[in-house]
Amino acid sequence: MAQKRVWMDSRKFSCSICGDLLKDPVTIPCGHSYCMDCIKTHWDEEDQRGIHSCPQCRKTFKPRPGLKKNIMLAEVVEEMKTGLQAAPANHCYAGPKDVACDVCTGRKLKAIKSCLVCRASYCRKHLQPHYHVAQLKKHKLVDPSRNLQQLICSRHDEVMKIFCRTDQQSICYLCLMDEHKVHEMVPAAAERAEKQKELEVSRQEIQQRIQDGEKDVKLLQQEVEAINVSADKAVEDSEKIFTQLIRLIQKRSSDVKQQIKSQQETEVSRVKELQEKLEQEITELKRKDGELEQLSHTEDHSQFLHNYPSLSALSQSTHSSSINIRPLRYFEDVTVAVSETRDKLQDILTETWTNISLALTDVEVLLSEPEPKSRADFLKYTTKITLDPNTANTHLVLSEGKRKARLMTQQQSYSSHPERFDSYQVLSRESLTGRCYWEVNYSGGRVHIAVAYKSIRRSGNIHGCLFGFNDKSWSLCCETSRYIFFHNQVQTAVSGPPSSRVGVYLDHRAGFLSFYSVSETMTLLHRVQTTFTQPLHAGLRFSVFGATAQFRVKQ
Repeated sequence: MAQKRVWMDSRKFSCSICGDLLKDPVTIPCGHSYCMDCIKTHWDEEDQRGIHSCPQCRKTFKPRPGLKKNIMLAEVVEEMKTGLQAAPANHCYAGPKDVACDVCTGRKLKAIKSCLVCRASYCRKHLQPHYHVAQLKKHKLVDPSRNLQQLICSRHDEVMKIFCRTDQQSICYLCLMDEHKVHEMVPAAAERAEKQKELEVSRQEIQQRIQDGEKDVKLLQQEVEAINVSADKAVEDSEKIFTQLIRLIQKRSSDVKQQIKSQQETEVSRVKELQEKLEQEITELKRKDGELEQLSHTEDHSQFLHNYPSLSALSQSTHSSSINIRPLRYFEDVTVAVSETRDKLQDILTETWTNISLALTDVEVLLSEPEPKSRADFLKYTTKITLDPNTANTHLVLSEGKRKARLMTQQQSYSSHPERFDSYQVLSRESLTGRCYWEVNYSGGRVHIAVAYKSIRRSGNIHGCLFGFNDKSWSLCCETSRYIFFHNQVQTAVSGPPSSRVGVYLDHRAGFLSFYSVSETMTLLHRVQTTFTQPLHAGLRFSVFGATAQFRVKQ
């Protein structure tokens, strides 16, 4: 750990120009420190420009700043040199990702600089001549690089110190006299200064986006936690409510059972009481019949006439013909009433389940899926549509799969149903929420491709029933050469390429309804943005006998 600390400290107190520990350190106005000879040499090269810059931050100074040795920093560096001499030098050897010194033999040390003139890389030891030999001091030193050749002009074999803004590339001074002589050019350092400013702006934008992204991540995490808490509470509350509902049904079942048993006892007791009376009457009648029979055999006329008045008198009869017997019908009406209650409850549960499903699909999140662009994207939301025979007008013939309808002149033998339309139209079985997509092929004449609430009227005023003529339905009228959109008695002319296939895309939660002409490509015909308050059903309406429409499967 101590060795690593010495190495890290030595890097902090190294000159960024020569890469060695600071020698006669000086601190320039921007706050960066260099060897006095290194920064003097650097500024000597910039004298011709009249502007002097910091090799690290590129800040410019005019006039050339004066230099004074930083005594405190020099003392710290001397202590650092002592620590480095005591520390082993294993950390200075080149690893797989380091640039190795080209002069070292055997195990190579890390290069701290590369020379563009020598086209070689040097460690601290072998770099020293470039600081002390007058001829080598003029060489251009850069950070260690394996790809020095990229900094050399391939045509003239010279260092590229000039930047051509016209071609946006680095060039050498010979290129300046050749093919780039009419181009806009600046010193590479000046271009670097410009690009450095752009880089700082880009970094600020990136850092801002990082901050915004981190805030969004926190918001999403909070949203996840809120969703989980809300979902858990909804499950808990729903279980309590359904448990209460089950208990209520069980109580009603028990009440019905108890009432049936009570009524059963009452009725059985009444019948048995009547039965006992009848049996007593029968016994009395049999006794009376026996006495009359015995009287009928009396030979003495006077005795017969004497006893006849007392024996011939009969008590009032409870005749069985007055009893109303209902064969096999006692508590059947109760069963019918319970069955009707069950059917009504099923209808209520079906309707409320649709509302529950709609409420679930309306749960908002911070991020939503992108809008589909291509037909392949739309087909991901393909919804199977089947037609409901109970809603079909009697002149509509549905295919066996209930996906195709044709308008015929003769009526079909459909049973009476309260959901059946008086007009030539039909709704789908499926209720549509969330994101849905389906396609309809039509032929034979005008066909309306629609969506509607299930609560739309089925008979009566024509405007209340027809798709597109009320606030409960939206309809695209399709003909061979034109389209017309209808909603709430308002019609809108729609332009688009004719096609026998129309695609319908619904985003129920977002309130988007779109119609597309589908051929080799998809063309938007009409788009509606509103607020849907109920689940929707796909619909078809016909105007011409013989016209057909069919919902297509995914393909």
